[in-house]
Amino acid sequence: VSRQLKEEIRRGFARLEDPLAGLLAMLESSSDWKGKGHSLGYCITTELQLWIKAHPAVPQSGTKLKKLQARVLGMLSQCPANLLDPLISIYQLHTADRNYLLEHVSHLYLQGNYKEAVILSIKLKLQPDQDVEKMCTPLLLQDKANLVEDYVAEYPELQRKLLQTLDTWCDPSFNIRDITRPYQGLSRYKPEKFNHRVLSKLVFRLLERFNVDSALCPNVINQRHLRTLNYLFYKRFVEKTMTEENWADHIQSIVGENRWLQGHLVQSLLRHCNARGAARWAQHCQVPPEMLPQAVAEELQKLHIQDRVEEVTKADNFEASKKKDYYQLPIPRENIHFLQTWEEMLKCWEKVLQPGQVVGVDMEWKPSFGMVGKPRVALLQLALKDEVFLLDLPRLLEQAEAEGEKEKLAHFIQMLYSDAAITKLGYGMFGDLSSLAATCHALKGTEKQMQGVVDLLAVDKQVDGLSPEHSHKEREVRQPEKGLSLLVQHVLGKPLDKTEQLSNWEKRPLREEQILYAASDAYCLLEIYERLCKDPESFGLGSDLTDSLVGKQSKKPRAKKQLNKQEAPSPSGQECQGPRTEPSCPPAPISPQEFSVVCDTMLQGLGRYLRCLGVDVRLLDNEDDHRKAAEIAREEGRVILTSGLPYQTLRSQVGEGRCFSVNCSEKAKEQALQVLKHFNVQVSLNDIFSRCQ
Repeated sequence: VSRQLKEEIRRGFARLEDPLAGLLAMLESSSDWKGKGHSLGYCITTELQLWIKAHPAVPQSGTKLKKLQARVLGMLSQCPANLLDPLISIYQLHTADRNYLLEHVSHLYLQGNYKEAVILSIKLKLQPDQDVEKMCTPLLLQDKANLVEDYVAEYPELQRKLLQTLDTWCDPSFNIRDITRPYQGLSRYKPEKFNHRVLSKLVFRLLERFNVDSALCPNVINQRHLRTLNYLFYKRFVEKTMTEENWADHIQSIVGENRWLQGHLVQSLLRHCNARGAARWAQHCQVPPEMLPQAVAEELQKLHIQDRVEEVTKADNFEASKKKDYYQLPIPRENIHFLQTWEEMLKCWEKVLQPGQVVGVDMEWKPSFGMVGKPRVALLQLALKDEVFLLDLPRLLEQAEAEGEKEKLAHFIQMLYSDAAITKLGYGMFGDLSSLAATCHALKGTEKQMQGVVDLLAVDKQVDGLSPEHSHKEREVRQPEKGLSLLVQHVLGKPLDKTEQLSNWEKRPLREEQILYAASDAYCLLEIYERLCKDPESFGLGSDLTDSLVGKQSKKPRAKKQLNKQEAPSPSGQECQGPRTEPSCPPAPISPQEFSVVCDTMLQGLGRYLRCLGVDVRLLDNEDDHRKAAEIAREEGRVILTSGLPYQTLRSQVGEGRCFSVNCSEKAKEQALQVLKHFNVQVSLNDIFSRCQ
């Protein structure tokens, strides 16, 4: 707004006998103020707000103010959102009679102006005197969950009431139509957005956002556990990629003494086993005999309590003879050290923190199976050339706290990551570090100090073809390899055995299979790096591996800080000079094949357009939570493409430069050009439709 216009507006106010009444008369008679954005009405209103601050004698009181408040209330439900706060402030609506305000909001609600009623309630802080279920139900039917979250944001009691209501609706026996029936004529009604699945996702989002005890929502938690139970049966009996001990650990942890889940466990056992097998597992999981069908109960009576739980299905475990098909740890078992005390840690510290050292780093945590909260790291693996250290993080943190030295472990880890003279090898390091920060808060921000880091996730899509040793007939039978396992197969000839990946890593003692799996996961990084350094050309990399990888740091949108901008020593400790990349420089050109993105909800058009140009694209469905984009980005090293409000939230969950906001008002083609220009993606004729069938 020009200075001249501002001055004219203020002179106008000074000439008016009653500026507050004058503004209302102006707004009521003008059609301009109802438009969006910074209209003339908006400019005049905000100038009056500033003018009143400079002239404290202007605000009115008494009957005259009440009449003005009544007029402005009638106007608020129609005015643009940016006028609400100035008008509420100018006409002191917070001082108006509360019952009068509640009555006005109730009138809006009865007219079907549900969104306006809720927004006004939030602005005037009327929520404690309202029925949370009544106010929020029509908004949920219109797919306005974000407004519902804002409505309860400052009121813990209302958060609990809302969560209990949503949990009641998520009971499998509850008929959703009982809720929707009174709102059949609702404008912008989206019944497809109002079902058990969507409501369940909303409950988990609210539980996490407001840090509420999940015990408040037993129906949703039970349903999530049931889905996990079905998933575990699939992994064990259909896919056959989970060991018996691993499976049993999770089943017992999930089912526990929950009668409802025990009933579903028995039904699943009967689908996948015979009665004798179901009886053995029921005994192992301590299912009460009265819950068992007669045939299973009879079999249970025949069993001896000391009987070992045997495999009772056709699930085909990989025998030891088949282990030769997988990557094998090349160091003896006695060189794997499981560390639980600080005395042991000090010896590890001395060996790891040596200049020129190359360290493979990996972490394990108990699978969350979609439950609330970030995973807490249960095991930190550090692999050196001749030995592997497995750090029992929960035990070590507990000890440090007991000794009053909480920061001791964090100090060691920060020294390791910030030392440019030590090369740290990882795979998807940024995701690991965010879990580490959730486990030990003193490590928050470690990724900003990282130096000397090589994230092999950056190599994943650059590695060409399979290694010469790769010849697996069994590959056709097994599940397709992915992630680190696939990279190990490409570079070293055999994939990782991932049967222990979904283990309960918090349970102690760890099984021998878990210890070997954890050590292999970290040690294989050393072998991959050494192999690529020796012979980069045969894998489609540049002749100087360090040069090839450092060059890709700014080019290839993978996990954060794939390589530090300084020198990265080779396994022998010799330093190879890599180009320095200044943050201010534009990114080097890359091809669409090297560019991996995940498109947030509502950007499917952009995603399809980029895929036609040869870009590696993952698309979110419109009902997916925005945070799923961050999970995929961290796990797979993708850049997030989003728009609007989710940008700020998503940007904070991934590395710098890993999230890009596009203009949602533009068409897919313009959005795509914006993305390609920003990341310097050079599209050739051969790239067009290269990913299409």
